[in-house]
Amino acid sequence: MTPASLRSRAVLLALFLSAAAPALAEAPAAPPPPDAPSISVVKARTGELVARTVVTGTLTPRETVTVGADVDGLRIEELFADEGDRVEQGQVLARLATDIVDVDIAQAEAKLARAEAAITQSRALVDEAQSADTEASASLARTRALSGKGIVGQDVLDTRVSAAASAAARLASARQGVALAEADRASAEADRRLLLLRRSKAEIKAPTDGLVLQRQARLGAVVSSAGGALFELARGGEIELDAAVSETALGRLQPGQPATVSLGGSAEVSGRVRLVSPRVDRATRLGSVRVTLDASPLLRSGAFARASIETARAQGLVVPRSAVVTSGSRDTIQVVREGRIETREVKLGVQSGGDVEVTEGLAPGDEVVATAGTFVRDGDAVRPIPADPTQTAEAAR
Repeated sequence: MTPASLRSRAVLLALFLSAAAPALAEAPAAPPPPDAPSISVVKARTGELVARTVVTGTLTPRETVTVGADVDGLRIEELFADEGDRVEQGQVLARLATDIVDVDIAQAEAKLARAEAAITQSRALVDEAQSADTEASASLARTRALSGKGIVGQDVLDTRVSAAASAAARLASARQGVALAEADRASAEADRRLLLLRRSKAEIKAPTDGLVLQRQARLGAVVSSAGGALFELARGGEIELDAAVSETALGRLQPGQPATVSLGGSAEVSGRVRLVSPRVDRATRLGSVRVTLDASPLLRSGAFARASIETARAQGLVVPRSAVVTSGSRDTIQVVREGRIETREVKLGVQSGGDVEVTEGLAPGDEVVATAGTFVRDGDAVRPIPADPTQTAEAAR
């Protein structure tokens, strides 16, 4: 073949390759090698995550009110409330027998009547003594005048002086008698008021609206102010959950967070965090949280309950927690791109169960290795197999 023909063929080959170059550039990427390992992948999806903290504890009244007797020595005659009853403020819970108090009141009223009569009598004696004193004083004044003129003798003057002094003493004594009688009347009136108050205390009333949790009162029992509570009420009927929480979870809880409380069996009631304890027990490293519950006939003080408290809610990009590898403060996800592993550093948000929110480093639709960091490394060729994201999240719980 001549040199000219060789040059012609070279030119033709160059022209062919330059024409085919755009087609080669647009060709799809080469499939993974036949011996590339298969690996389960899930697509990053958009969804809502709700983070929850589960706590357990005991149902207890928000505030307990004890109701006892304010009097001693009276017998319980009637009972009007029992455990489980809802009562209103001022409602009579029990009534005590008042026959002994009624007798004492009658005696006190008789004593008061005697004191009133003594006052009347004493005031009459004062009036009499006042008249005698006035007369004796006037007689003394006249005798002094006559004695100055020499008409009467000294003996008569001395008699008038003595009579005036006696009349003044009798007046002072009569006035003291009135004061003493009035003091007796005040004492009798105080005794009567005390007995009337004692009789009014014979009706034991609810100091507030509430639910009767316990009744110690028994018919025929004699009450004592030092004998303890006759009734125990839950103020306002409010029952709440008192739960122990680890100090690591305590920081995620705040007043006002909604909660779902599971009671015995399958019953559930709604609630809301009312109080997060500012104190952690040194020995157990536990704090406490109080969850106020909606009113329900299923609530029983002292019963066990479990609460699921919503601590955070977010709408964002979701992947299984098993797809994230955490090393120190660094979180990474393995993404399959063109048949090869690409490791990306990401930032995480809310975690709920087996799912976690990715706030940076990932795009919707990216295929991520369902269980990362175990079998493959950055740059490895793999054969991706779609996995069920629900099953992957369940397995990561």
